Amino acid sequence: MISGILASPGIAFGKALLLQEEPIIIYKKKILPINIHKEINKFYHAKNQTIQQLEKIKNKSNNFFKNQEENIFTSHIMILEDKELEKEIISSITENLNTAENAVELMISEQIKNLNNIKDEYLKNRIIDIRDIGNRLLKNILNIHTMNFKIIKEKVILIARDLTPSEIAQMNFKYILGFITELGGSTAHTAIMARSLEIPAIVGATNSTNQIKNNDFIILDGINNKIIINPNQETIKKIQKIQIEYYFQKKQLNKIRNLPSITIDNHEVEISANIGNINDITNAKKYGAKSIGLYRTEFLFMERSQLPSEEEQFLAYKEVAQKMHNKPVTIRTMDIGGDKEIPYMNFPKEENPFLGWRAIRISLDKKEILHTQLKAILRASQFGKLRILFPMIISLEEIQSLKKEIQKIKIELNQKKIIFDTNIPIGIMIETPAAAIIAKFLIQEVDFFSIGTNDLTQYTLAVDRGNDVISKLYNPFSPSVLYLIQKIINVSHQYGKWTGMCGELAGNEQATILLLGMGLDEFSMNPAFIPKIKNIIRKVKLHDAKKLAKKVLQQSTIQNVTKLINNFMT
Repeated sequence: MISGILASPGIAFGKALLLQEEPIIIYKKKILPINIHKEINKFYHAKNQTIQQLEKIKNKSNNFFKNQEENIFTSHIMILEDKELEKEIISSITENLNTAENAVELMISEQIKNLNNIKDEYLKNRIIDIRDIGNRLLKNILNIHTMNFKIIKEKVILIARDLTPSEIAQMNFKYILGFITELGGSTAHTAIMARSLEIPAIVGATNSTNQIKNNDFIILDGINNKIIINPNQETIKKIQKIQIEYYFQKKQLNKIRNLPSITIDNHEVEISANIGNINDITNAKKYGAKSIGLYRTEFLFMERSQLPSEEEQFLAYKEVAQKMHNKPVTIRTMDIGGDKEIPYMNFPKEENPFLGWRAIRISLDKKEILHTQLKAILRASQFGKLRILFPMIISLEEIQSLKKEIQKIKIELNQKKIIFDTNIPIGIMIETPAAAIIAKFLIQEVDFFSIGTNDLTQYTLAVDRGNDVISKLYNPFSPSVLYLIQKIINVSHQYGKWTGMCGELAGNEQATILLLGMGLDEFSMNPAFIPKIKNIIRKVKLHDAKKLAKKVLQQSTIQNVTKLINNFMT
């Protein structure tokens, strides 16, 4: 049995097909100066060929995925057209006398090395996109044929070391039951596309291409994260029962996804979605999100060679506002630094980047970046219900400084007679113990709180959540973390304000009733989790949830906390 990372739920039974591509072999050799122009022309020819191929794939994907994934290939084309990357490759050819293929490979390696140093899963999974673009470009330089998926004419489960977005977009899903890859994570584009297609997928299944052979009969159990090779009849029947239960539950959840998130005793909470780009709105609506509780704007700043302009940002925020049809959209200002470095920002070398120059600290030091973003958000606020959310706050002085900057921008826009929401709500992320402790002073300066449980847990427990050696110590059910969450919610209510949560805990089924009982007003999560969380809320009484929360907050150990919650839920 093999397991990996569950990318897309579901169960598939079928014959395995291993995808094995022709290897890309690059010889490390220098060219003669006389051949420089020949290599440059070879690069430009391959680049244009690659862009043409991606345009075709984009058009096909646009029709097939109904606009959900087109932007993946648009961004791939933008990367290929990036003048800085082009300059880097040409310089490698002219100054270092590298072949076109060597120059491209060096560029890919450098990009992947930079992304490998990032701990954020979403950003790290961009490695697959860079590899996809780079390999296609290299194949065109070397005249290597890309894989032909049209030859698949029977129903199979695909097994591969990796599957790129461009490969998935070319498949005929009449014959694809599911796929398994050795590389990738749950936020990779391959996983996102699998969820869009609603086919089961497990990624990060190490060594699966060695353990599974062509024509093996396998069960891809995307419910329990299991891959079973050549199972016996008893196992097949057992998994078939799980499959029937899964489809029944899915059908039931589909019925409630657009219903209100209201308890049996009539208490309603807001269920929102976390998004990273425009395309995520499709899923947010599909799964019944009432609003956008977190729009991560840092992705506008990634995978490019310079800061996004005010106009670029304005158009992005305007589109989100319009697509949400006057439902609230909380826009978090640029949250880079820590594990999200941007090459063109010249980050200082830091011993502890998570405790260093990041998020709002950068914005307050480089006010031109903050002003550009605030102008774009305020200009877009006339097209919908936007809120501004500031991350990584530790002091009252920071909020006061930020509010002064907002006021400056409002005066400037008024002078230019630009329409904007003069009363746009302002909130802050509570993700540091410092902010939680002085919450009663902070809430008086803002309209709402949003709890970032990932960082709040990390900082409260002094545990690097990306460190595998101590990852067992990272647990948001720690009494110390729960105590701070309750304090934050209580303080906001005391001053007539509200508190949301956009960290992973908001989409954790085990935490739902506890957070409901603690008084959380808004749960914001990955859109796919919304129906399950809504289902839990609709089956419980607020009165009972409050009783559970009261008992849990009296516990002194994680073990006692989880035992109480599990007993309540069974």
